[in-house]
Amino acid sequence: MTYENLDAKLVNELLGDGRASLRSLAEELDVSVTTVSNHLGDLEEDGVVRGYTPIIDYSKMGFDVTAILQLKVEGDALPEITDRLDAEKQMVSVYEVTGNYDIIAIGKFADTDDMNAQIKTLLTDPDIKESNTSVVLNAASENEQFELETE
Repeated sequence: MTYENLDAKLVNELLGDGRASLRSLAEELDVSVTTVSNHLGDLEEDGVVRGYTPIIDYSKMGFDVTAILQLKVEGDALPEITDRLDAEKQMVSVYEVTGNYDIIAIGKFADTDDMNAQIKTLLTDPDIKESNTSVVLNAASENEQFELETE
């Protein structure tokens, strides 16, 4: 029984099956159920594992348009705008970034009319100085996570 890289190995197993039982994880990692439980508890407490959630194909739920919004924002309004975007249910990712824009947000919309309405509402905010919206034509990769090194 070896504990070297156990946390990374445990994360990798969860990436393969987030619904795996403690017992099956323990068998796969060749450690006790208690060890898996303790390490998993520590990973959750440290915020490494933040939850267990299904991966949704939004297009199969009627959200056929993915848009990437790039926004330039007045300096002190940045936290307010990112919070506002984060509160929008259809924004799946919101980032404060460096470069030509201050915020990049990715949203899922039922159609272009839905996207247009939400973007127009957002752009009425005087703290948003400039915007650029790109519509995704094809998602070559989405919601991907990667395994951790275990050497």
